[in-house]
Amino acid sequence: MDVSSSGSAGRPRPRRPASLDQATADALPGGLDPAQRAELAHTTAAALVRDGRAGGDDPAVLARLVGLVEREGLELVATLWSDSPPSSLPGALWRLYVLREWVRRDPVTVADRYRQGVEHAPVQGAVAGVALPPGPEDVRATADAVLSGVYAGDLAVALERAAAFCRVLATGGALDADHLDLVDPSGAGRLTRGSAALGRTAEELTAAAGLWRAGALD
Repeated sequence: MDVSSSGSAGRPRPRRPASLDQATADALPGGLDPAQRAELAHTTAAALVRDGRAGGDDPAVLARLVGLVEREGLELVATLWSDSPPSSLPGALWRLYVLREWVRRDPVTVADRYRQGVEHAPVQGAVAGVALPPGPEDVRATADAVLSGVYAGDLAVALERAAAFCRVLATGGALDADHLDLVDPSGAGRLTRGSAALGRTAEELTAAAGLWRAGALD
C-alpha cells in the first residue's frame, strides 16, 4: 500500500498496492487523530482491493498482495487496520491477514487443530476446502488461497471460506481444550478462550461477506 499525499485536501491517497511509503509509515504510530486514521484505513483498504483486483491475473502482483505482512510487518499493518470495525473492509482484511499470519507461523498446530475439528464440522470443512487429511502445507496453501480470492475471485466467497476455516479450527481448539483440562486447566482455559475468539471471527467474516454482496462493505 504505497500511500502518498495528494488531492485538493492534501490527505494521504493510495497509489499502488502492497507497499507503504516511509512518510506515511512514520506518521502512523501517533501522528494521526482517530478520524484521520479511520479515513486512511478505509482508503488504503479500498485501494488495495481495487488495484489488486485490477491486476489479480498477474501472479507477481497476487504474490505481493498475499505476502503483505511479510513485506510490511504485522505491526505496521496492525497500526493501519486493527482498530477498524469488523463490518468494514479494512476490518475484514485485517482478520484475513492475521489468520494467514497465524497459519504461516505455526502450520503444525493449525493442521492438528483442523484435523480434529473437521471430523466434527464436515460441512464447514467442505467450504474451507483444505485437503484431507490436512498437513502443514495444506493449511498454508488454503490460507494463501483464501487471500488470493480477495484479489482474483469473489471476495464474499473468500470471506465465507475464511469463516468456515475459523469454525473448523474453533471446533478443534475446543476439543483440544477438553483433552487438556485434566492435566493443564490453565492451558485449557486459554485454548477455550482462543476457540471462542475464532468463533466470533467466523461470525464477523460471514457478516462481512453479506455486506460485500449488498455493496455495503467499505
